[in-house]
Order: sequence, then structure tokens, then C-alpha cells
Amino acid sequence: MSDTSTTKDLDSRLEQYRRELTGYCYRMLGSAFEAEDAVQDTMVRAWRSFDKFEGRSSLRSWLYRIATNVCLDMLNAGNRRARPMDLTSPTPVAQAQLNARPEITWLEPVPDGRVLPSVADPAETAVERETIRLAFVAALQHLPPKQRAVLILREVLAWKASEVAELLATSVASVNSALQRARATLAESEPAAADAADPLDDEQKKLLDRYVAAFEGYDMKALTALLHEDATMSMPPYDLWLRGHDDIVGWMLGVGEVCRGSKLVPTVANGSPAFAHYHPSQTGDGYEPWALIVLEVRDGMVGGMDFFLDTKRWFPLFELPDRLDGAGAPAG
Repeated sequence: MSDTSTTKDLDSRLEQYRRELTGYCYRMLGSAFEAEDAVQDTMVRAWRSFDKFEGRSSLRSWLYRIATNVCLDMLNAGNRRARPMDLTSPTPVAQAQLNARPEITWLEPVPDGRVLPSVADPAETAVERETIRLAFVAALQHLPPKQRAVLILREVLAWKASEVAELLATSVASVNSALQRARATLAESEPAAADAADPLDDEQKKLLDRYVAAFEGYDMKALTALLHEDATMSMPPYDLWLRGHDDIVGWMLGVGEVCRGSKLVPTVANGSPAFAHYHPSQTGDGYEPWALIVLEVRDGMVGGMDFFLDTKRWFPLFELPDRLDGAGAPAG
């Protein structure tokens, strides 16, 4: 076989694992962009050292070992991704101030298609989706890096303790101990379970249709009818977050009034319903990107709205139009 054929064959063998490795690195790092960088680094390291791969483990296990080491190196810098509710208390709307924090502070959204493998088993699909939810990935960030790796490998990816021990070059007893500690920490900040949404059922579709109608119509009575009493709203890169109908409506009819007349385009992020939020253009012609909204839906109502405002980062990642025309359609 020629060198060119061998190279193509190796590239193909490595590439088949890119998406699941990106999901693993995303859970570890809490950043869509850092996860992609970590996987690219993993692929380069694997390609360069493939002649040393002796086949004592599967190619998949070997790649996960490399990816784990890459992530642990990245996490040694000590940065922990978070949501606004992990850093501050909810603010009454009367005292609300917009304080921006550096980009590296924030947990980032991720398109489902970049991290969720095409799995036929509905039970596996449900676990994969549940464990990329913003609230779950935020909870993972409370764990020390090695405990985080153990919990993801054991609980999410269903690896055996012996396989994880081999990957981390440690003992089964050490893996089991790390898993026990990780479970205990996670239980202290365990997020509420979200409604399954793959695919959306009829009631969920109706809920999202009503949400769009209420938001685009800026009908606060209709909007709050869809929200849990303790619903939250956040707006990274600002550390402000709000809880409850009164404060959310107070914000929307105050500083948030600039969102009146917006358009929402459906998408998906983190295993959850999401919308590209377009704001009326300042030129009066069409609509411009304003936010990526990720919803948390539980018990048939909206429990959380995360507005990610850095649209120059998020809209290209989600392959969203960079503007809409006056009719709300993608502009050419």
C-alpha cells in the first residue's frame, strides 16, 4: 500500500471518532471552541505517534487517553467555566447592573451536531443529550479535573472501572474512590432534570410556538404564563441573572425593551431547544443578530432562558444567517 493510501486510511480511522471526542472534551472543558482545539491537538498527536501505537488497547481507548491528557493539561491553568448563577446571587431588577466578565469565565453553548454521535439506541441518545445540558456541564465544572474525567467516562460513556484505570494509569480502587467523591460533589449541586426533547412531542412544539409568539409580540402576560415561578434569565458575558416573573418582566420592559419587535429562528443547543434572536436593524432594514437563546424546559414549562450575547462567536458556530430581511427570512 502506498504512503498516500496509508495516510488517507489513518486519517479516516481517526476522523470517525472526532464527534464523540468533541463531546467528551466539551464536558471536560465547558467550551465549544476549546473542545474543538483539544480534539484537533489529539488528532495531531495521534497521527504523529501512530507508529508507537502497538494495538494493546483499541484505537478508541488510545485516542481517549490522549484527549484526556490534553484536557487535563488545559485545565491545569485553573480556569473553571461557569454560568452567572454559579458566581453571584440573583439580582432584584431595581438593582440590576450589567457587569461584563472575561470570555474565559463563561460556560459556552455548543451545537448538538458537533458533540452528539448518531446513536441508534434511544436510551444512549437520552443520556448523551442530558449530559451536554448547560446545567449538567456547569455542575461538572465543580469537580477536580481527574474526578471529572472519571465521572464522564464511567457514568456518561459507560466505560468499565478497569478501562478507566488503564486510561488514567491508576488502580481500579482509585477510580472507584474518585467516582464516589465525584458523585457526592455532584449531588450537592445536581441540576433538575429537563424534559426529554428528541424529538419534540406535540406539547413541547406548542410550548415553543407559544414562546415565539409571546416573545415576538412582546406580550409579557403570555410569556410569563409559559415560565415557572422560579424561572431564571441570564445574559453572558454579563454576570447579572434574574429569577422570577416580576424581575424578568421588569427587565424586559426596562433595559430589555430594545428587544421589542425581534424575530426568533429555531435551532438546538446543548440537547435543548434554542433560538437565534434577531433584533430590528438600526438602519431600519431587516434584522441583525442579538443573542443565542438556550431554553431549559422542565415539567412542560420554561425553567430557564440563557441569552448568549456574543453573536460574532455563536452565530457562525451554529451556521446561522448573519442577518434577516424585512420579512424575517435569511438575507442573501
